[in-house]
Amino acid sequence: MNFDAAYLEEVRRGLRGYKRLADGAIAQLSEKELFLQIDPEANSVAIVMKHISGNIRSRFTDFLTSDGEKPDRHRDQEFVQENLTQEELMRTWEKEWQCLFNTLESLKPEDVERTITIRGEAHTVLQALNRALLHYVQHIGQIIFLAKHIRGAEWKSLSIPRGKSEEYKIKLPGKYSKGLP
Repeated sequence: MNFDAAYLEEVRRGLRGYKRLADGAIAQLSEKELFLQIDPEANSVAIVMKHISGNIRSRFTDFLTSDGEKPDRHRDQEFVQENLTQEELMRTWEKEWQCLFNTLESLKPEDVERTITIRGEAHTVLQALNRALLHYVQHIGQIIFLAKHIRGAEWKSLSIPRGKSEEYKIKLPGKYSKGLP
C-alpha cells in the first residue's frame, strides 16, 4: 500500500473512531442536557454538533469540485441555540457525517495531491483532510468534556476508566510485560 492509500485509510479510520467517541458522549445526555449551556457564553453540546454538521456539509459536499465554504452556509447561525429537537439535531448530525464518509470513500490515492479550495484558498486534499480532522477532533473533545461535566458521577468512560489501567493491561495478554509501566 502506498503512502496516499495508507493516509486515506488512516483518515477514514480516525474520523470513524472520533465520531464513535462523540456518539458515546452524546448518548449519555438527555435532551435537556444536550441543549444545556454551562454559562451564558458557553456552547451547548447541541451547538457544537450544529457547527460540526454545518462545517462537514460545507466542506465535503462536492469536495473535489467546489469551494469548501459554500455560499449557503451561515456559520454564525450554527452558534445560535435554536428550538431544535434532539431528533432533528441527530438526523442532521448523522446525515452530514454520512456525507463526509461517502466523500472519503470516493477518494482515490491519486486525489491526495490534488488542489481544492476552501474560502478561495488553495489546499491539497491532504491539507484539507488534516484541517478537517484536527478541527473535528477539537470540537469532539469539547463534546466529551461537556458531557462528562454534565453527567458528573454518572458519566460512563469512553475509554479506560480512571483507576482501571491495570485491569485493562490484564485483559490484553502479551501486550504488556509484568513489572513494566
